[in-house]
Amino acid sequence: MKVAHYRDIPAQSFNGETVKNVTGRVAIGKEDGAPNFCMRVFTIGADGHTPRHAHEWEHEIFVHAGKGQVFQAGEWRDIEAGSTVFIPGNEEHQIRNHGKEDFTFVCLIPKGVAEL
Repeated sequence: MKVAHYRDIPAQSFNGETVKNVTGRVAIGKEDGAPNFCMRVFTIGADGHTPRHAHEWEHEIFVHAGKGQVFQAGEWRDIEAGSTVFIPGNEEHQIRNHGKEDFTFVCLIPKGVAEL
């Protein structure tokens, strides 16, 4: 069993041409003995965004804090604390902060793909 606060988990920062002001943490993953899924926590700072991309696996997302938007089928959809998002495999998507405060969400992915 593992019990931890997500802020105490080591973070990796992402900044580049396609990603801006994003911090990711593996909250529960293969190193914890999780055989089926990986739980990640991402924080996107002001004006930040994930890369626009698609892949074979699905995402299940729960928004923990802040206001953001998710790109779906050519449109930006508003999401906020308490929102849930299901992104099927092979669907193009991107997430961005749409507020002035940090935007934090939990994202689940299946085993076998890169955890961060």
